[in-house]
Amino acid sequence: MKVTRRSFLATAAAALPASGKSYAYELGVTDWNLRLTGKLEAVALAARVGFAGVQVSLGRKPVDNRLPLDNDELITQYKAEAKKHNIKLMGTCLDILHVNYLKNDKLGAKWVADSIPITKKLGIKVILLPFFGKGALETQAEKEYVGDVLRDIAPEAEKQGVILGLEDTISAEDNVRIAERTKSKAVVTYYDIGNSSRNGFDPVKEIRWLGKKRICQIHLKDNPGYLGEGKIDMPAVLKAMRDIGFDQYAVLETDSPSKNVEADMKRNLTYLLKLLHA
Repeated sequence: MKVTRRSFLATAAAALPASGKSYAYELGVTDWNLRLTGKLEAVALAARVGFAGVQVSLGRKPVDNRLPLDNDELITQYKAEAKKHNIKLMGTCLDILHVNYLKNDKLGAKWVADSIPITKKLGIKVILLPFFGKGALETQAEKEYVGDVLRDIAPEAEKQGVILGLEDTISAEDNVRIAERTKSKAVVTYYDIGNSSRNGFDPVKEIRWLGKKRICQIHLKDNPGYLGEGKIDMPAVLKAMRDIGFDQYAVLETDSPSKNVEADMKRNLTYLLKLLHA
């Protein structure tokens, strides 16, 4: 069959998302990198900069043995603020796991379970489970333990339509092994290109290896500098994301070199948009 230029262009156009974008995901930002961790004001700032969504922290200091955002009035305020500024609440972060490590603290498991209904009420589908610092997964026994803990919690996440995303310092392969140990489709990788690169992994290769179905969201960063000016090949990363058909949120977790958070976030966002629309 002869392929004409016209038929090729028609086929290529049909393959694009309905919006006409050359990519199928939206760009969000973390409230902590806006320096508004767990604060309602992060929603308005994210919208003002131009992001499509904001990732919300659930808090590190319990209130009456509950996560700070385990509060129906506050949840209502978040949803109203998002509607007011025409922006999405696109993820939560269980940042209390920086205090109660899931790998060895039973309170960690409680917080994961508690985070599911909160995230559901916010209308969000993805919870980031962080494993860093003293909570990092270092031994095989720790990885297996986390897989077993999440196996008990994951059925409720599945029931609520919520995803538990693993963000850590280990390889893509190790993340998949943990997810497989849970025997649940609710546990997948929350991929972070900066963490992976810093720990000796190739984010382009790992994104391609993981594929669309094993990544819930992606953190984009090359700290401490601006995107495009560090060691990570951002065009190659974005191409890998496009090639696997990634269609979830890509979230900026970028530092602010100039200390002007709004200006630096806009600079990084503008850089990405230029690459995506090139």
